[in-house]
Amino acid sequence: MKSNPLRTITRPVRTGADRLLDAASGLIEGKRIGLLTNHTGRLSNGNSTIEAIARAGICRLTALFGPEHGIAGNTPDGIAIAGGVETRLGAPVFSLYGDVQKPTPDMLKEVDVLVCDIQDVGARFYTYISTIALAMEAAAESGIPVVILDRPNPIRGLSFEGPVCQPSLKSLVGWMPIPITTGLTLGELCKVCNDEGWLDGGRKANLHVVLMERWRRSMWYDETGLAWIPPSPNMPTLATAAIYPGMCLVEGTSLSEGRGTSDPFLIAGAPWADPECVLGQLSRFDVRGVKVTPERFTPRDIPGTARQPKFEGRECRGIRIEIVNRDALKPVHVGISVLAAFKRAHPEDMLFDSMRFDLLAGNLQVREDLELGAPPDEICAAWESGLADFSRIRSGYLMYE
Repeated sequence: MKSNPLRTITRPVRTGADRLLDAASGLIEGKRIGLLTNHTGRLSNGNSTIEAIARAGICRLTALFGPEHGIAGNTPDGIAIAGGVETRLGAPVFSLYGDVQKPTPDMLKEVDVLVCDIQDVGARFYTYISTIALAMEAAAESGIPVVILDRPNPIRGLSFEGPVCQPSLKSLVGWMPIPITTGLTLGELCKVCNDEGWLDGGRKANLHVVLMERWRRSMWYDETGLAWIPPSPNMPTLATAAIYPGMCLVEGTSLSEGRGTSDPFLIAGAPWADPECVLGQLSRFDVRGVKVTPERFTPRDIPGTARQPKFEGRECRGIRIEIVNRDALKPVHVGISVLAAFKRAHPEDMLFDSMRFDLLAGNLQVREDLELGAPPDEICAAWESGLADFSRIRSGYLMYE
């Protein structure tokens, strides 16, 4: 992914996890701690948040909670995960992805404070934010304080894009009434969710956000000085995260989104697609910040990453996206433009899984407009009033410059 020259990183960002034990230890001292985390929950020195809290000697780690992909982060998307026991600590591990998505009172019975430390990617349908919101809801119901250890929004904290999720389409890929991208950190978003009354019944958690140091809204993740840890099996790079808010919509169509390859979401296609015809249609749209070229790829089953991907073992023809100016990138507009180009090039073959697509988009009109052949600019313009309302809410919750 091409970018502007990187700032000289003299002092890396300190995350909420880095600051918990020295600046905010009073939040957990003498308490029984439940920790919602995964493999991304690490201090800047590489130690896991689990280890750091367990070894601190000021509290007891009595329960672990894992989101989609599990505590280890190595389970493919959409796979239900069983619980277990953390052998070194003897603490139970509860899965919040599968039949149970919200901590039960029994899971929280040995917990005084619920701490959350997970690296998000800045997109509404990335399920970690929904899982944390549901955990906040459970904590509010049980009278348990919640501590969010804040982390960078990897795709910056400046802009927001996409339709605001409609209440009728609320799901784990769209639990809050927010756009596809929010330009907020996890801590800021949790604060919005809590204070705006989005928890069930308008409940409010006793919420504490441990802020970062030295993070600025203009920073991409590779400008923070922090190591990139793929947040999930199909999020291998920052470039993937940057394009994901738009290209994840491909999941709700008859196209492959590139799962089962080394470049998920940066490629898209199908055995029936004609790349030149698609590119011809795409050239009619104002797609900025990217270079799009023809691509051939064959999805494969990759253990721990892609289980039975679309068109497994069949050659797909389509397009590859290269981000050439990430500061100009509008990923949702790019995704809508790609879908519109495929639909115009292949009106009979390019189909939508209406339920899946509508849940991802959080909006019924997007699919309907794409099926009718509406131009991308017209589709995106329909979101503006919702984005204006969200902007007014968002402006009151910015914790960083």
